[in-house]
Amino acid sequence: MLFFAACKPVKKEGLTDVDDNGGYASDASRIEFANNDAISIADEVGTLYNAAYLSSPSGLGLSATTVATDTISIPHRITVRFGDNDQVCLDGRKRRGSIIITFNNQYNNDRETHTITFYNYYLEGNQMSGSIKTTRIDTTITGNWYYNVLADDSLNMSQDPLRSEFIGYTASVVRKWITGYASNDRTDDAFSISGSATMRRPNGHTFSLGISTPLQFALNCDYAESGVINVTGYNGSRILNYGDGSCDANATLNIGANVYQLKLAK
Repeated sequence: MLFFAACKPVKKEGLTDVDDNGGYASDASRIEFANNDAISIADEVGTLYNAAYLSSPSGLGLSATTVATDTISIPHRITVRFGDNDQVCLDGRKRRGSIIITFNNQYNNDRETHTITFYNYYLEGNQMSGSIKTTRIDTTITGNWYYNVLADDSLNMSQDPLRSEFIGYTASVVRKWITGYASNDRTDDAFSISGSATMRRPNGHTFSLGISTPLQFALNCDYAESGVINVTGYNGSRILNYGDGSCDANATLNIGANVYQLKLAK
């Protein structure tokens, strides 16, 4: 069965539906990357209580990123302020606005829940809103702790303030830290994501996403690097495959016996 599946012909043409032709594949990759990025930023400031690994490196301009903490009030509150204008951060990406993280005890406690919200926050010109709740689960193996994640957020892909193109996303996933947890350098971080989600595209079409093979996201890559999603929606069932772990814009879509090549949009 594996042999014959591997030998299926890959079609480069024939997808006329905009949702199938990279639509939900790109949107799922975009918003899950943005969610991973926000959780990673929360972890950085929750551990260090400063913006040392977010600010701009020398030569890219001075970053206005600041971190304000209140660990007296309950819930505790950490506010990451990137400023009112786009700031080029250490990873080369532009951010503005604020990310707010609230929690009750020590940030890294087992079973500690962090609630992440956004205030006029933009990542590469795309506005994030809504909330992400993460609950850290410790294990007996060093570095093997993981997060249960509940997301109820959106990403506005429009750069035009007079026109909105929202991706709506509700998800219940498990987020595991694959590499980079031993360093304070965000650029070497990679994560696997398993679980399910419901996504509403800007055209109003809704899709259910069931992750059958964990998705892999690296913070130094703009796309989902690997993983398989079972997609169901108004046009039936599909199998979306993000590839073999390479950082590229390539994906494939199985519709029945046919396999189509896709190019993901950032």
